[in-house]
Amino acid sequence: MTAERVNPPALSRPAGFSHAVVATGSRLVFLAGQTALDADGKVAGDTLPEQFTRALTNLLTALRAAGGTPADLARVTVYATDVADYRAHARRLGRIWQELAGRDYPAMAVVEVVRLWDEEALVELDGFALLP
Repeated sequence: MTAERVNPPALSRPAGFSHAVVATGSRLVFLAGQTALDADGKVAGDTLPEQFTRALTNLLTALRAAGGTPADLARVTVYATDVADYRAHARRLGRIWQELAGRDYPAMAVVEVVRLWDEEALVELDGFALLP
């Protein structure tokens, strides 16, 4: 399987995402939305960075259980209840991403939502990965 990150010079320089990911010869893994739920089903963390860390850890745990690695992520959507808060923490969230998932960025989007299924949740991540 190959995953080629495509970032055309005609588009703005991406920071923390790729504009496109082209895959060949792969299996597709769909990853359900993950919030900051702990093993007991309770939202862990009061701040966006704390919850982002747990949500990303949960997403990567599901990915690893399916046989993948962070480099296999092709698409991730971040649902945030407050995009202004997300922007205010963008650098820290970027460092968290790099620590947990590395620098092979998938195609990404951040979408503001009114609320998430778990009322205490501030952020949710879902996506899909391409495995060999």
